[in-house]
Amino acid sequence: MPPALVTAGLLLPLALDTFALAAALGVAGLEERHRLRVALIFTAFEAGMPILGLLAGHAISSYIGGWAGYAGIVVLVVAGVLLLRGGDEAASDRRLRLLAQARGLAVVDLGIGISVDELTVGFSAGLLALPIALVVIWVAIQACLAAQTGLRLGARISENLRERSEQVAGIALIAVAVVLLAVRLLAV
Repeated sequence: MPPALVTAGLLLPLALDTFALAAALGVAGLEERHRLRVALIFTAFEAGMPILGLLAGHAISSYIGGWAGYAGIVVLVVAGVLLLRGGDEAASDRRLRLLAQARGLAVVDLGIGISVDELTVGFSAGLLALPIALVVIWVAIQACLAAQTGLRLGARISENLRERSEQVAGIALIAVAVVLLAVRLLAV
């Protein structure tokens, strides 16, 4: 399967997840003057964490050889299940509100906390041997667009819709994993 197509399949779930996080800030009433700074923080972490994941995935794939693609598929399924399962919404909302007002090293701590999904997807992309530059550029673009959209629309959408977008992201990751597995099995 062409790397651009696999990368595109990974972007939709990431965009939905970023949108959901940014929309939570919009729902919480993030002031307009903080929107650009928060969108840039989101973009930095949402694009940076996949880089770390990609590098780790590439490194590990050289050790596990032909099984790396299957390991990448398993990691995508795990990330999808975690998104479907959700987490402590109250803790997540508190972390997002703190991020909106954080400065200095606190931004790093909070940014890492909101971008673990991107680390996981980056790790999977590394195991699948996707090109780093292609993935990072497109992840950064989608993160910036999804963050801006979520921040602007967050105050206008319901909490239920925001939560549903996280669940759709989980389903999309699992669907990408299933397609990749089918392509791998049919190619044998």
